[in-house]
Amino acid sequence: MRHGLVAALVGIALMTSLSDARAQQDVKGCAAGSATMPPELLGWSSRRPIAASSDASGLRAATLVIGSAADATLKSTSEVRYVTRPEKPGGSVSYGGLFAFTVEQAGIYRVALGSGAWIDVLRGRTAVASTAHGHGPDCSGIRKMVDFPLTPGRYTLQIAANGEPKLSLMIARLP
Repeated sequence: MRHGLVAALVGIALMTSLSDARAQQDVKGCAAGSATMPPELLGWSSRRPIAASSDASGLRAATLVIGSAADATLKSTSEVRYVTRPEKPGGSVSYGGLFAFTVEQAGIYRVALGSGAWIDVLRGRTAVASTAHGHGPDCSGIRKMVDFPLTPGRYTLQIAANGEPKLSLMIARLP
């Protein structure tokens, strides 16, 4: 029984690695500039560096600009004190962090990620329910997109369970 469990876990890890490798290979096999991006995601190709905050007190230095992409440096999960516990916080070898952003106009906002990390958008300490999930355009490097209905105000983006300390991300307002 124990060997069966180990074999199943190894199989799951192998399938995940192969899936991640295929996704990376697809992007690497793409011609430069071959992705057809919707207008709201055009900023994805020019990212600025940003460091995630490990707690709410550092959010001012970790502020995202809507419509501008970022290459984020995340913290080890053990260093992060989330505002609200993520549904999938990740294990001891994962990475995460906190970012702030401000919404000026009500609408649907899309969070685009270069990985399959877990995300929460918070208004205060309350998670905003997402309305759609999907993948980015082929050859874009966007692996995951999640949409949220947001009203004007200040928000926190929580990233959890990322497998790497680096993450490309962007928040865009949909037309």
